[in-house]
Amino acid sequence: MQEDYISRSQQKRLRNARLDMRPKASVKFVSISASKAGVILRQIKNCDVMYACALLDYSTHHASKVILKVLKSAMANAENNLNLEPKKLFIEEAYAGRANILRRIRPRAKGRAYGIKKRFCHITLVLNEKTGG
Repeated sequence: MQEDYISRSQQKRLRNARLDMRPKASVKFVSISASKAGVILRQIKNCDVMYACALLDYSTHHASKVILKVLKSAMANAENNLNLEPKKLFIEEAYAGRANILRRIRPRAKGRAYGIKKRFCHITLVLNEKTGG
């Protein structure tokens, strides 16, 4: 009975090893705020990759062009590194995390100065293969 026992930490290690086999791509320090990128990422999450490519291709947001490049990179990683068929993939995780903020000054009247924050983010896409019919 004890020979078949797997500790909780070993179970976590095995589960995380399987999760690491998912194709993914990320881009760092993109000059878009994380909230603006998150709007687009929420639209394509859990979608088929071909549908997401079409959606991003015809979107007018600046973030959609950057996310499309990341999606194509993740699809190439799936095809070349893990030998997965691109038509069977869907976007399992899509998120944008905050990065650095550049602080600039805008001159105003009477010698005052207002601050400008130029926000950056890290965008990550994780794909997975569809199972079943």
